[in-house]
Amino acid sequence: MNRSNMPKAGFIDPSGNNADAVHDLAEDVLDQLLEQLEGAEDRSPLPTDSTAPAVTIPESSQTHDDLLDDLETIVDGSMNPAHPGYIGHMDTMPTTVSVLGDLVASAVNNNMLSVEMSPVFSELEVQVTETIAGEFDLGPDAGGVLTSGGSLANLHALSVARNQTFDIHEGGLAGLDREPVLFASEVAHTSLQKAAMLLGLGTDAVVAVETDDHSRMEPGSLAKAIKRTERNGRAPFCVVATAGTTTTGNIDPLPAIHDVADDHDLWFHVDAAYGGALVFSDAEGDRLDGIEAADSVTFNPQKWCYVAKTCAMALFVDADVLQEEFRIGAPYMRGDDAIPNLGEVSVQGTRRAEILKLWLTLQHLGRDGLEQLIDESYRLTATVRDRVLEHDALELASEPEMNIVCFRAAPEWCPPAERDDLNSRLQQVLLSEHDIFVSLPTYRDSRWLRVVLLNPFTGTETIGRLFDGIDAFLNAEETE
Repeated sequence: MNRSNMPKAGFIDPSGNNADAVHDLAEDVLDQLLEQLEGAEDRSPLPTDSTAPAVTIPESSQTHDDLLDDLETIVDGSMNPAHPGYIGHMDTMPTTVSVLGDLVASAVNNNMLSVEMSPVFSELEVQVTETIAGEFDLGPDAGGVLTSGGSLANLHALSVARNQTFDIHEGGLAGLDREPVLFASEVAHTSLQKAAMLLGLGTDAVVAVETDDHSRMEPGSLAKAIKRTERNGRAPFCVVATAGTTTTGNIDPLPAIHDVADDHDLWFHVDAAYGGALVFSDAEGDRLDGIEAADSVTFNPQKWCYVAKTCAMALFVDADVLQEEFRIGAPYMRGDDAIPNLGEVSVQGTRRAEILKLWLTLQHLGRDGLEQLIDESYRLTATVRDRVLEHDALELASEPEMNIVCFRAAPEWCPPAERDDLNSRLQQVLLSEHDIFVSLPTYRDSRWLRVVLLNPFTGTETIGRLFDGIDAFLNAEETE
């Protein structure tokens, strides 16, 4: 094939004829990237300028130096989760090996669609998902597939639950005489509404269940909601419990919710996208008691296991249910392997080998490393919680159950109607003057500050700076 219009390093020549050009480009990009990452603390947690470089397609190849300049601009304009003051979202710096795993996966460019397109990665994914299902004690027949994020994992689980409950894998919804509905807490993740919409159920099919003062689903309210929908002629098929709510990090009472679901013969799904990582901590793992009774589980190692995005999974207590209730065979793929063609049993067809960076992270950190990261997060969480409770002008949204503390400034001198604006301005001042980024979610119709203690390099100095910044802001506001 004629490649005369190609730059020398356009592809890696399998015969090694352009090795020098490829090495020069790769080394320069990696050196520049590492220099930026190793100085991440010197940049703001959020960029002051996020202007993208020119997006026009040039007639001929950009120069080596121009590419490096553009990449530098892109990194400088990106969110900076490596900064110890970036404590606002469930996003963190990735493990080194997951970054390198991404590089390797991209370089070999296998396709998780089928075994013949990803022989070793398909086997690795089956084994790793079975292993993690075992960590949740889902049983000897459990397994699953990786997905590009928790939203797809929830969609996958609800698809299987719907198909099995109503036997509509082939016939679809048209033959049903009752409207299918599912149940989740009023603070459950919005991906459930998206899933219901995509499944043809409509967002109204997600019945919101009341929560207690700490944002945990009320089992009694769940039972009443199920009976009410049945009286109204609707057809319940699934209950979704959350192990780690997005705003406050609370965990639904899994055993009690399972009992209600079991009483009504409903599929029990646990969205443990965030909280699932607790399975690696001896000290905190009991918080997930009851997850072993789930029919399916969503888990996102891209969050508290520090794997580079994207990396999530849908796990099933009986992996064969994917063959029975979801599989769509592709005639252009070989189907006689001992392990399944993963593209036939998952939402995604073509998919990159995300499993490599997960496997590498598990191998490199080990159980001890993961446990230490989780336990240290809890130690810092307790410090932040105590500082909030000791402060006369701060108010805690709910008792932390994970490494999330949701609170707000509520000084007596500030009228309640003005507190949303006060906290919005406080968030901006913390970022601009103290290099601290906290998020500003809406919770129970008010604005709150949310701190997520994920970054391995966040410590007591960062927490001290956070509260010093809060005090300075409130003192200045009060004297105006």
